[in-house]
Amino acid sequence: MDASDIVQDVLIEANQRLTEYLKKPDMPFHLWLRHLAQDRIIDTHRRHRQAQRRSIDKERPIQPPAWADQSSVQLVAQLIDTEQTPASAAIQQELQRRLGDALTRLPDDDREVILMRHHEQLSNQEVAAALGLTEAAASMRYLRALRKLRAVLVPDGEGKPE
Repeated sequence: MDASDIVQDVLIEANQRLTEYLKKPDMPFHLWLRHLAQDRIIDTHRRHRQAQRRSIDKERPIQPPAWADQSSVQLVAQLIDTEQTPASAAIQQELQRRLGDALTRLPDDDREVILMRHHEQLSNQEVAAALGLTEAAASMRYLRALRKLRAVLVPDGEGKPE
């Protein structure tokens, strides 16, 4: 199953359920689509695991993960020179690799809230609606996730100003 197959299935389901959504829009449209996609991905994952034809635990992604795009570069842009030189390009690539590695080491909930805020560029209110949380709880989850990310990126308090 390819990602484009899942997207196509989600769009078909969204088309079939659009009237129902329009009668009672509980959340913004893009979040509703995101929930449909998330449900489809979970169902596909379960179906693939139950088939037990091959181990998905041994597979490696062909494409880079979601956080390896330009938005993650913006997340670390404050740490590097704005003028692109070979050295700053190497630093940028290393920082992007370290950020990607750190994100993979976070629990799913923490990684999700960081990606929603930075990769999908959702507001705190939108994140709260997507996760079914209050705005205060979404803010706290985001803050805790950033603290965990910092702990992974800068272990043992290295680099803290004294």
